[in-house]
Amino acid sequence: MSYLCDNLCMTPLYGVSHYAVRGCYEAFFRGEVVGTDNLPRTGPFIVAANHVSYLDPPFIGCQVPRQLRPFARRTLWAGGIVNWWLDGVGCIPVDRGSADVGAIRRVMQALEENLGLILFPEGTRSPTGRLQPPKSGVGLIACRTSVPVVPCRIFGAFEAFRKGKALPRLGTPVSVVFGPPLLPAQFDDPTAGKARYELAAERIMQGIAALVPPEYAVI
Repeated sequence: MSYLCDNLCMTPLYGVSHYAVRGCYEAFFRGEVVGTDNLPRTGPFIVAANHVSYLDPPFIGCQVPRQLRPFARRTLWAGGIVNWWLDGVGCIPVDRGSADVGAIRRVMQALEENLGLILFPEGTRSPTGRLQPPKSGVGLIACRTSVPVVPCRIFGAFEAFRKGKALPRLGTPVSVVFGPPLLPAQFDDPTAGKARYELAAERIMQGIAALVPPEYAVI
């Protein structure tokens, strides 16, 4: 399957949103995008990324030429057109701080449909821009699904639209780096007992931390 086919297989609303966000990124925040060849061309997979800004999900997603299902906190479903759009692009609502069985069920369904997921191991936006300790939830999902996990790190999004800011700073370059996929054998240790999911989350986070900004200048 080619990337062209992957683009054509996006649902209409997701496809329109994908290219609209890509246009916004190119016009106002264009940085360097590295490692897209590390994204699986077929089959289910997870993109695991750092989280510093509201810009992270759309700006990472618009670089992936396959349909992704991002997580979003359930409180974002405020009614009206917002609900229509969140449901239409396939966002998975999740209750923070609890074992959300419904979210896990939707994850399994998405992967059975050969879609990708985008997860943020830190759970919420970093208040400082630095990497925060991961939550074990990403380890649970990765271990239970046994799919490749592509580590991803976004640079510049904190400066462009950090937590607490009302509006983004247009013209701030935002770069996205995708690392080589981590296979289940690289992050999952079934013999780790109760620490299994926490250990997996830490290994995935290490993969994210190992990614560095592009060395060449943004043009």
